This record gives sequence, structure tokens and C-alpha cells, in this order.
Amino acid sequence: MSKMNFSEAVDSALAQAMAEDARIVVFGEDMHTLRLNLRARFGEQRVRSTPISESAFLGAAVGAAMAGLRPVVEIMIIDFVAVAASALLNEAAKIEAFSGGRWNVPLVIRSACGGGYGDAGQHEQSLWGWLAHIPGLQVVVPSNPADAAGLFLGALECPGPVVFLEHKLLSNDWLEFMGRGGRTTVRFDVPEAGTRAPVSRGWSAISPGRASVLREGGDLTMVSVAVGVHRCLEAAKVLAEDGISAGVIDLRTVSPLDAETVCSAIEKSGRLLIVDEDYMRFGLSGELAAMALERGLQLKYRRICTETTIPYARNLEDQVLPNTDRILAAAREMVR
Repeated sequence: MSKMNFSEAVDSALAQAMAEDARIVVFGEDMHTLRLNLRARFGEQRVRSTPISESAFLGAAVGAAMAGLRPVVEIMIIDFVAVAASALLNEAAKIEAFSGGRWNVPLVIRSACGGGYGDAGQHEQSLWGWLAHIPGLQVVVPSNPADAAGLFLGALECPGPVVFLEHKLLSNDWLEFMGRGGRTTVRFDVPEAGTRAPVSRGWSAISPGRASVLREGGDLTMVSVAVGVHRCLEAAKVLAEDGISAGVIDLRTVSPLDAETVCSAIEKSGRLLIVDEDYMRFGLSGELAAMALERGLQLKYRRICTETTIPYARNLEDQVLPNTDRILAAAREMVR
């Protein structure tokens, strides 16, 4: 098996799919540079650079999907989906329901999310909870290169719209970009297993909605997505030295949620700790708690989330975003 970084894996899966399906087209800003290899291979008709207007090119992609294409729309960072919210939340997500299944929108939105590098609350949000709140949208948030490639293929096979989120601290393209402009002295807290990892030859699709149990644990179940998964794995190793057996589940998708895998782990441990870089209020962490309680499970429950607008100053940002120290403190308190 060879190693591949996160961005390469997604691009490789996309190239494989484009070679097999001529309906797949790519829209987005700066595609002539960001997706140069794809453009050189498949041509400018299938890999299109657009003006800086998310509402325009996402709206065009909705129409293209209804007309028979399978667009991949790249929104540079998920914060900017707000300017195209109507096309996504009011049109793409609802057309199948409104048309009684006669129309659908097979559309993938590829976007970067997450913080940890000092770009504040208009460029570092995660927003997977907000997006998953909308019926008709699927939301995928992988944590490693192999899963990212497989889930991207799975997203391309879905009959409706899928938001595919890549955390910036896992993306080599973003890490290179974030190191410029005077940020050379900033140390990014990057999990190596997430940014570059072994992959197999050729990709197979992974359907959204299947979580992955990365570590079994009888005392505590930790659940997260994206970079949070690696924070949990790091914490689990430290907890093991204290005699605490902590399991780690990578949800991989926020919508749909894999309730069976999570609830099965909670039944064994009796404790649930959720690590969610998205906002706490009305988000993923609350949904997971409700899901467990509605199934009649008795459990101790804690969550580590982003609770306020992300500040620009790095020292303040470190206090706001989930980190390993916060996870360890919560885990030890729960078990104690």
C-alpha cells in the first residue's frame, strides 16, 4: 500500500469517477489552478473556473443537475455557503420532495471547514450541524485520506445533494496556503494520521451514514468527526495510561447519522463524550444525546464544542475550539 495525502486522495477519487461518468463536471473559483491536473485531463468544458459569486455558480449547478449532469461545486470555505444559501437550502434540498420524486438534484458541494490557524469566525466555522438540520441534505465529514476518497465516490452516487467537508488541518492544500502571509511562525496542531495515510489501489465507494469504530472502550465512548477524531484518539492513549478504557467512533457523516453503531457502544460503556468543533447550541452534540435517550439508554453525557464566535487571536482561539486537554479533563471527570 502507498501513502497519499488527504487532498490527493479526494482528487484521485474524483478523477476516477470523471473517467467513468462523463456527466460529472466541476465548477468553482480558480479551478484552472486548484484543479489543474483534472482540467488538463478532462478539459475546460468539464472543469470550469467561475466568477467569485457562490450564489451564481451554485444556482447554475442546481439547474445543471436537474438537467442531467452531476456537478461538483467547490465553495472555497463553508462560511461562504451563506451567500448561496437559497440555492442549497430552498432549492437543491427540497426539489425531490416538492416534485414527488420526479426531479432530483445529484449535486456534491466540496468545501473546506474548521479552524485552528487564526482566521477567525468568518472563515473558520464548521457548520455541519446547520447544514444537516435541513431535510434533503446529506453531510459528509471524513477524518483520513482513505475514507475521504471512498466517501467522495459515495457522495457522487447519491441521487440528491451532498455537502462534502474537508477540515483545513487535514488538507495539505490548505496547510500550504495557511503557512503563507506572515504565518510561518504559527504552529498548526495537525494530526499526521489524518493528513497522510496508507491507501489501496483504486477506490471503492463508501455510502454516507456508516460510522467507523476506531478504538473499543468499556469505560467511555468518544464520538467525533474530522480533526476531532484525532484529538479523541490522542486523548484515549493518555487515558489508557491512567487505566481508563476509552473507545473512539468516527461518525464520518453527520447526516445521515449511524445511530446503531453509536448506541451499541454507549450500551457497553454507559458514558458518551462528544467532541464537536461546530457550535454547541442546536447542533450535532445535542442530536446525539437525544438519539441515545429516545432509545431508552441510561448514560453519563458530556460535550466539548465551540460555544461562541471564533476569535482571531490564536491564544483565544485555542481556548474556544475543542482540544485534547479539554477532552481529557471532561473524560476524567466523567469516569471519576
